[in-house]
Parts: sequence; C-alpha cells; structure tokens
Amino acid sequence: MKKNFNVIKALFWAAILTAPVFASCSDDDDNTVIDEENVVTDDATAIALANGAYGPLQRLSSSFSFIIELQSDQLISFEGEEEEAGPVNSRFEQVENTWYQVKIFNYLYTSITNDNTTITEVSKAYKKGKVSDNAYKAAVGKAKLLRGLSYLYLVQLWGEVPVFTEEGGSATIRQSIDDVYARIVDDLTDAEDLLSDYSGDPITPSKQAAQALLARAYLNWGYNPLSQSQVAAIANTQTDPQVSTDAAKLQLAYTYAKKVIDSGKLALASDFSKLFGREYESNKLGQNEHLLTIHHDGDSYDAQGNHQTHCSWTYPYQNGQNGQLFQQNHTEVPDVDLYDDWKAAEPDDKRLEKTYIISAVNPEDQFTYTYYAPFYTPINGKGYDESYEDSQNKEILYNSVDRIEVRYAEVLLTAAEALVQLNRNAEAATYFNQLRQRAGVASKSAPSFADIKAEWTYEFTYEQKSLLNHYRWKDLIANVQNVATYTHFDQAQVQADSEAYPLAAAYWQKVYNHLHAKYDNVRGKHYRQPIPLGLTGEVLGIEQNPGY
Repeated sequence: MKKNFNVIKALFWAAILTAPVFASCSDDDDNTVIDEENVVTDDATAIALANGAYGPLQRLSSSFSFIIELQSDQLISFEGEEEEAGPVNSRFEQVENTWYQVKIFNYLYTSITNDNTTITEVSKAYKKGKVSDNAYKAAVGKAKLLRGLSYLYLVQLWGEVPVFTEEGGSATIRQSIDDVYARIVDDLTDAEDLLSDYSGDPITPSKQAAQALLARAYLNWGYNPLSQSQVAAIANTQTDPQVSTDAAKLQLAYTYAKKVIDSGKLALASDFSKLFGREYESNKLGQNEHLLTIHHDGDSYDAQGNHQTHCSWTYPYQNGQNGQLFQQNHTEVPDVDLYDDWKAAEPDDKRLEKTYIISAVNPEDQFTYTYYAPFYTPINGKGYDESYEDSQNKEILYNSVDRIEVRYAEVLLTAAEALVQLNRNAEAATYFNQLRQRAGVASKSAPSFADIKAEWTYEFTYEQKSLLNHYRWKDLIANVQNVATYTHFDQAQVQADSEAYPLAAAYWQKVYNHLHAKYDNVRGKHYRQPIPLGLTGEVLGIEQNPGY
C-alpha cells in the first residue's frame, strides 16, 4: 500500500466527500477533486478505490484496545491525565464525547462509506467494460468483506446501529440486531463468492478470510445479543443477564469455521512467540496462521501507523531502576495476578512468557529491569517487539507492525466453542487441543465451556477480544469485578509495596484507584458503548443507548 498511498488517499476523499457520512476526517486535509464519472477507469483504479477503506481502519488498529481491552479485568490505562480518554475507559466512565468511542464509531462509518462508493463505481465501470472480471471480483469482494467487518464491530460495540449501503439506508435510524447481522452475513457471503483462495498473503482479503468472519459473526449472533430494551432493564444494575443461544446460528458458526479448516490452506505456526512483531508480521515466516491483517507502513506512509507497541511500551525501561526515570505507559497490565494465576494454573504453558514480560534486558545499557511488584506490573509481551535487533526500543518510534485481524487459532477456537454450546464437547476437542498442544499443555478429551473461556484468555490476551467475548458470554460484570481478587485491590498491599520501592508509590496508588473504579462503576449499561459525537463534536442524531 505504501507505493499507492497518494492515489488511494485522493480516491478515498473523493468518495467520502460526496456520500452520507457522520463527519469528515479532520486529521488529513485533502482538497483533491475527482470527476465522479471517471473515478474508476481501469483495473488499477478499481483496486485503489477499494483500498481507500483501509485509511480509516488503519487509524483504529490500536484504538480498539482502548475500549475492548480496557473494559475488562485485563488492562488499565495511564495515558496522560486521569480525565483523558484512556483512563476514562479504564474506569468505566465513558460518555458521548470520549475520544476512542468517537474515533472508532466515526471511522468505521467512514470506511463503510468508501466501501459503498467502491461497490457503486466499480460496478458501473465493470458494466461499461472498463474493468476486468478479476479486478471487479477483487475490488467488490474486498469492499464487501471490509464493510461486513466494520458493521460487525459496530453491532458488537453499539448494538442496534444505522445501516446504509450503496442501495440506500439511513445514517441516523437504528436497525434491529437481527437486521444488522443479516446485512453482515449478506456482505461476507458475497465476499466469500467473489474473493480468491488464501494465497499466504493475509493483507489481501481471501475467501477463507470471509469464511472466518462469517464464523465470528454467527458465533456472536448465536448467543442472542441483547436488545436495546434488555439493556435498558439492567442498565443501572450490577447484574449480568441470562445467557441463551440459538443452535442454528451456532451450527453455522461451526460450518464456516470448518470450511476454513477443511481448505487446508491455514495452519498454526510452530512457535506462538513468532506471531507478533515487525519481522513476523503478515506471514513473513510462511506458516499461514495470519489469515487477515491490516497493513501498516508506519506514520510516515499511512494514516496513523500501528501504535500497539507504542501504547503498551510507551516509555521503555523507565520504571525507576538502574537510575532511569519512572514513567507510566499508555496501557498497563492491571496487576501481577494475571501472570501469577496463569502460572499457577498452567505452569508449562509456552504462551505465558510471551504474553507477560516480567523481566527485560535493555539492549542499550544491558541492565535488567523488573516488571513485577514492588517495581511495576508485568508488560504486555505481545506489544513488546522482540523480532529484530533492538526492536524493544525502536518499534515504539516506527509504529509499523501490521494489525492481526484474524489468525487461524481464532477459527479453531470458534469451531470448538460452537460445538461445546451444541453439546458436542468430545468433537470440540479436535480443534481445542491443537492450541493446547502447541502451547505444551495437557489436552482435554471433552472441553467444558469454562475450558473454552479460559482458552480464549490464554491464546488471545491483548489481541482485542476481551470485551467482545464477555458481551457474547454475558458475564461482563462478573469478569470486571474479578479485580477484587487482585493483590493491589488491597490498600495494605499498596502501602507495603510503596514502602518497599518508593519510586513506584504513585503508580501503585493509581493501580488501586483503577481497580476499585472498575469494580464500583461497571453496570449493565456497559453492554453497550455510548453513541458518540461526530469527529468535529457534532450531535449525530442517533438515539442514545440506555443509561448514558
């Protein structure tokens, strides 16, 4: 994408400036004017127009963590002052103008608008003979896959949302959950038909990527997502709703996951730790676990770069040890218990030491820095790039790691979860145990639902799954209030560690404050995010979610 970025950006802006969208992207001004009748003149411009949808999605790569991970027991944020958007989400105090909600909601719709324009313009050019059959399928298939993906995030995070396509719709009238999911399924089914098989390049959407997203959509839809009225009934309570499932949809989740599995084109990488980092991105090792990724060339080339390493490693090796300053990262592991509890439950799990870093050697000064009490909490190891020399230091500046949207492990676990909910636990073991075997831990002959939930945590911690899983399982409040068991939920422990290492005293007090805020603030209304303002602060005219 780097070589064609200026063309893509120009086409992208031409598309969104003439279509119904919530707000213009104020970050990038571009006055390019393109004759709409000639937007697509050949195969290259067809593909370039489709690629314009990536600009908004690139902006969201790390931003998803500031909702999906912060609103769980897995992450807290000390990004800037306490009233800024990261800490606000960490404490469950989000409102309509909280930046990450504003950003994600609006840019998803901006991407959708580009997808709508792509489908319209490429289809017109195809009918006029300007675009080949292969380019038509690649461009429209890509647009439909990305539109389905965007609506899938919207319906999971905001519930009933407006739906508009190239055929019409409304930017303000909310559609039912079932209608939104039906739109997602239509788009992804069309994408499955149009796109080619996975070629080993996860940057290019494929038939198997569409099937994996269909499996994801049906799995979530199969748990009967809460309606607006159901959320309203629990909005001000700390009681999770009852779980119910739809067997037909869960069967479809399994069916589509099985299509990916049976294609024989995907596989688990031999080494879990080599899935994350610049030198391992986008299947560079050729092991075919990365199924769909959002490409990043860094801030100098695309819309924003992927700041995932930056956010979890903002101030490397600055925990006060070895004469360094004490700084707090934008996102933080909330307590040592996440490492300790996993170590106690699965001491041989190879994924643990990649997921949590508790000790690190700075390649510049060769000093060891400790990320454990009383000095600090562990570091998110998936955001600590170890894939090339000195990468722990450099990647926070480059911000160029591709975002993994789907990897094959998700497909296997989706198949297993659907089968367990269909009471086919022994059959689920076939897929479930592939993850366990790679991790070096004992297989299970018939995994339980509790086993499935634990495996999502072991496999996907900090991969932007947490909140969406707890929405699906309807255990959000119970999950968040698990922080009451954490070591630094206790003020006496905060005091003891502050005395043991005074440089970290303010840090431990922040940890304590955020853990208690999570416990106290989480409510039923948090099964939805607030309908936000537009990017320039305007009211979007969409009915607000209950409790906000």
